[in-house]
Amino acid sequence: MTAPSRGGASDGGGYGEAVFRPEQAGEAERIDFGALTYDDITMARLHALGAGPGWHCLDVGAGTGTVSRKLLEQAGAESVLAVDRDVRFLRERATSGLTVLQADITDPHFTTGQFQLVHARFVLMHLPEPERLIAALAEHLAPGGVLVLSDAVDLTSDSAPGTPYTTVMTAMWQGLRNTIGTDVSWVPSYPHLLRAAGLTRVAAEIHVPPLLPGSPISRFWADTWQRSRAAMLATGLVDDTAVDGAVAYLDSEECAALSAGMLTVWGSKPAA
Repeated sequence: MTAPSRGGASDGGGYGEAVFRPEQAGEAERIDFGALTYDDITMARLHALGAGPGWHCLDVGAGTGTVSRKLLEQAGAESVLAVDRDVRFLRERATSGLTVLQADITDPHFTTGQFQLVHARFVLMHLPEPERLIAALAEHLAPGGVLVLSDAVDLTSDSAPGTPYTTVMTAMWQGLRNTIGTDVSWVPSYPHLLRAAGLTRVAAEIHVPPLLPGSPISRFWADTWQRSRAAMLATGLVDDTAVDGAVAYLDSEECAALSAGMLTVWGSKPAA
């Protein structure tokens, strides 16, 4: 995922600018570690909601395009419009039925038509005005269409045992919030926000991938920490030794921790 720009508390730039720059070597691989972790869960939910032949789909913040391509190649969707603020990774992996659009969904004038499916994963958590954006995405649904949103839920709260992992995760969330405005605190309100946008048959589920040495999710977090290290150090909650120790902890048999959960919520636009 490459989210549209959002200025953080220090106006240091948004996702893809202050941190997680797409031109930085290895950024596509970092995104793909997340895809390896979550794509099967995402696609199982989209299949269960009926995504398939004849569907026209909008994939927001499509990143490297793994979900977009699977909608076409596995689900048999008619077409997918993959939208991102930086589309270099999408253009590198073109496939039949996939249209790529470089755009910023936070633009009040952003419009693309109507779709049977509107999907966004790990996008809105980095953006301001969640109520407005969710309502705007719902407007892109055709009657009977479904909006599916997934974002992170922080499970490293004050009640979690103190470990090298939890210490660094706390610093990461704070550093990203200070730098680019990432805020996962409101993610549990997704079901309410979809209902407020006029959607029906709203439901939600959560997936917590296991942290195992060498697993895609462990490699994703280690790489994410390296790329957001400056923001983490600026919080004063950790130093370089703490970050290096957490990376080693993730890759050891001593690791006993919970990854952030992925909360997925969906709702349907009433038929005309």
